Order: sequence, then structure tokens, then C-alpha cells
Amino acid sequence: MYKLLIFDWDGTLIDSQARIIASMQTAAEELGHEPLGSEAVRNIIGLGLPEAIRALIPSIEDPAMEQLRERYAHHFLVQNDTPTELYPGVEKTLHRLKEQGYRLAVATGKSRRGLDRALEQTRLGPLFEITRCADETRSKPDPLMLHQILAETGTPASDAIMVGDTEYDLDMGTRAGVGTVAVSYGAHHLDRLRGHKPLTEIHHFPELELWLEELTVAMNQRTVS
Repeated sequence: MYKLLIFDWDGTLIDSQARIIASMQTAAEELGHEPLGSEAVRNIIGLGLPEAIRALIPSIEDPAMEQLRERYAHHFLVQNDTPTELYPGVEKTLHRLKEQGYRLAVATGKSRRGLDRALEQTRLGPLFEITRCADETRSKPDPLMLHQILAETGTPASDAIMVGDTEYDLDMGTRAGVGTVAVSYGAHHLDRLRGHKPLTEIHHFPELELWLEELTVAMNQRTVS
């Protein structure tokens, strides 16, 4: 029923919330900004970095925004040593989905530099046919990121789903005309995600494979009947 599975990265495939929050808070403190609360930073996970910074500090001017952007990137990529690990079952499930013939993609608010590093560290890069980052296009929830992925893979929107843990992911998917799957263990509470009417919700990543199997069985039964 679905051929292309598009995944968010932070909060969906990898548990990086603590590192994102700590890096942003430290960078802001270094530059003399007002302290940033953990929940405020968690709420912007998924946005492109400039959009995230402006959401946190609406009055910030461009030069200061660039400074904060650079310091955050330094802390996240170099200075901060808070562990970031794949959620349980992610690696095995992605390999199984690939073996079953699904096409896999990533649509993330990370920078290209950040995603390439993460793909290398996790060794998941070869699994994904295409990836798109916020600094290459428009930030979520604008649907351009998904439109580009669909166009480059030659996939109709009806054949794709967007899997994510934030309202930005699901809103983007809806705007692009693709079905969405809500992940309950990430940055945004499930109650917020349900407002975007996802096709299903998963509480552990391997549940995605089970749901897809159920869809396939139901479709085959309808075909036979």
C-alpha cells in the first residue's frame, strides 16, 4: 500500500533530546541571552535551526542569531558529550523494511553537516535512498521538503508516509498530501500529535513494521475477495 517511508531523525529514530536541550541552553548562556527552559527548547525540536532560534528568542536580530546558531552547532557536534542513541529496535526494523522492498528516506530539521555525521556514526546511511535537511530547503512544517523527496523519487504522495514525533512532522505531511504516523516517545506529547489525525500511532519503533504488515494482509484479503 505504501512504497516510500519518510522518517524524521531527532526524536523519531534517535534519542537526542537531552543533547539538543543542553547544547542550546549552554550556547544561549555563553552569549548572554536569558536562560532557556528545557520545555521551551524541547518544543522547537524538529524546526530548522534559524526558525528554532527565532521561536525561542523572537526579538533576536540576524547577527546574534548567526552567533547562537554557530555556538549551538559547536556544542552539539563537538563540545557536548551527552549520549545520543538509536531508539530500541530502530536499526533492526529499518534493515527489515529495506529487505522487504520499502524505499526509505529522511526529512529532518538537522543541518546537512549534522545529519551526515549522524548517518556515519550510526552506519544507517546506506539504508536511505534520499535525505533532505532544513538548511537545503524550507523548514518544517512547510511541505517543500517532502515535495522535493517525492519528486526526486518519482513517488506519488498517496504511496508515501511521514513518520515523526512532532507536530511539525505531521503538519508537513498533511500539507504535502502524504499519510502520517505519530511517534509517542519523542519531543511532543501524543495528545498534540493526535490533533493532526495520523493514520496510526506507535509507542515503540518496531510497531511500524507490524502495522505495515497488517495493512498488506488486509489489502491482499480485499484483492482475493
